Amino acid sequence: MPLPYRRVLLKISGEVLGGKRGVGIDDATIERLADEVAELVDDGIELGMVIGGGNIFRGLSAAAKGMDRAQADYVGMLATIVNSLVFQDALERRGVVCRVMTAIDVPKVAEPYIRRRAIRHLEKGWVVILAAGTGNPYFTTDTAAALRAAEIQADVILKGTDVDGVYSDDPKQVPDATRYDELTFQEAIYKGLKIMDATAFTMCRENRIPVLVFDITVAGNLPKAARGEKVGTLVREG
Repeated sequence: MPLPYRRVLLKISGEVLGGKRGVGIDDATIERLADEVAELVDDGIELGMVIGGGNIFRGLSAAAKGMDRAQADYVGMLATIVNSLVFQDALERRGVVCRVMTAIDVPKVAEPYIRRRAIRHLEKGWVVILAAGTGNPYFTTDTAAALRAAEIQADVILKGTDVDGVYSDDPKQVPDATRYDELTFQEAIYKGLKIMDATAFTMCRENRIPVLVFDITVAGNLPKAARGEKVGTLVREG
């Protein structure tokens, strides 16, 4: 059966790496996700990744407590680099070639992000983890994922969360909220659904990049999502 996506941008929130507590780095979660990413590489899928840093530091929360917003965002970018290096190590222990490329320079531990070089890595079948957001404060890792997906010409963004799709309301607060299997960008805007921040969502819509929102905390869901099986909510152009 042919795979629906040749090149994928996987977005994982930092909280997912924190396991059930959502903070720090949960070894069991890292090992499981690394196994599943290695499985995708074996399938021949070209994989770019953007990993958040909220399990270590949340810039918006720090700014809300009085920290300078730009400074807080830069600390958050460093947190994404920490997560990326940890995940790189897990992949390399599985024999997967992986490169971390960063939007801010840390040459001792990672390559600088250069679009054409990132694409060459992907074409070789290497996993590329795109760290440090966009390199600018005031932008989320969702926006970084949308930007990098457009730059590397990804076929889809797989947005791994701890919820099994997009709902009409927060299912944790509204038990009878409606879950959607598929939406158009226009429907999501009309219904006021919170899928990504507005900048990221607009970028995906303008570049016609579909977004699949799924629960990555469930073992096996990531390979299913990448193979086009029924999992999560797919948001795309109508």
